[in-house]
Amino acid sequence: MLKDFFEYQAQTSPHPLAMEISRAEGSYIYDTNNNAYLDFVAGVSANTLGHQPKRVNDAIKAQLDKYSHVMVYGEYAQHPATEFCKLLAAHMPAPLTKTYLVNSGTEAIEGALKLARRVTGRSQWISCYNAYHGNTMGSMSVMGFEERKQIFRPLIPDVDFITFNNEADLEKITTKTAGVLLETIQGGAGFIQPENDFLKKVRQRCTEVGAVMILDEIQPGFGRTGKLFGFQNYDVVPDVVVMGKGMASGMPVGAFTASAEMMDLLSHDPKLGHITTFGGHPVIAAASLATLQEVTETNLMQEALEKEQLFRELLVHPLIKEVRGKGLMLAAMTESPEITNQVILECHKRGVILFWLLFEGKAIRITPPLTISKEEIRKGCGIIIEVLNSIG
Repeated sequence: MLKDFFEYQAQTSPHPLAMEISRAEGSYIYDTNNNAYLDFVAGVSANTLGHQPKRVNDAIKAQLDKYSHVMVYGEYAQHPATEFCKLLAAHMPAPLTKTYLVNSGTEAIEGALKLARRVTGRSQWISCYNAYHGNTMGSMSVMGFEERKQIFRPLIPDVDFITFNNEADLEKITTKTAGVLLETIQGGAGFIQPENDFLKKVRQRCTEVGAVMILDEIQPGFGRTGKLFGFQNYDVVPDVVVMGKGMASGMPVGAFTASAEMMDLLSHDPKLGHITTFGGHPVIAAASLATLQEVTETNLMQEALEKEQLFRELLVHPLIKEVRGKGLMLAAMTESPEITNQVILECHKRGVILFWLLFEGKAIRITPPLTISKEEIRKGCGIIIEVLNSIG
């Protein structure tokens, strides 16, 4: 399989981990030699309920027995998508009541960018340095990391950048600004949380100048920070919420939610303001609905905060300078990228899956399933500490 993997499947880096997968269950992934790996990454925050969650799998199978794709998005009323959007609205603050379902987080960003331009009639975008919102052309245009996008220019023009948590930069948001796009918690930059009511101050500035405030919840969303969405921790309501990753427990999906007044603008002048063939796919929507039900009907969100404290108690070592993030969206910061690389690769050899962040080389990603047990956390953290001890 490895030979065919490298010969026929396009690669994203020169040195992928290239583990040959046979199966996965709960908090574990198994290779073709039946070695078990404790998963502290959850498909980069996508496997909210772990691997092969029964409620989600049952929903998928039940929907497959009824119907799969029947029509391009938005033409037919289909129970899984309608029920998901209805339940999501019940857990959102007003006026966030209408949701557009798409195929991925980056497509949801594209739709949100288009919506803000449609609402305001303006062209300028404000995003953050070291921001990551996806890898399609529009999403890349608002990525605040020039090294990753220079080769693909020209991109969408009229984009300016601010520094996350820098209040002085908010003066860049003016009456020419269509929208301000922020990650609620900066992911690729190192799981940086907003400080000193930064998001509330962005909200106030957007309201003053008539700009649309968009929050990217692709990583923090669906219970990972102890709330359904990260922004609910910071007493702020954006105009548009973008989601993806953990929304369907590992199935490919994305969405953006706004007020009915705003979202209805995509249906006219022109018609089909955004269109997608497979967005709202009934099987994927069934997985999304089951995930949302499980997250909101159980104690998983509260437990995420309890598990965060356990991680913080266990990950104490001279080579760990701090643990950033909230809930089960954590990054252990080492002294150097070299140490981080050693820890990730050696832990993999010892059966614990960790991963890197996009822009912050010193960060060790720790984003396990919300369903991970405290015993599994203790086991994995014990191995991390053993590896750190072996390094020095």
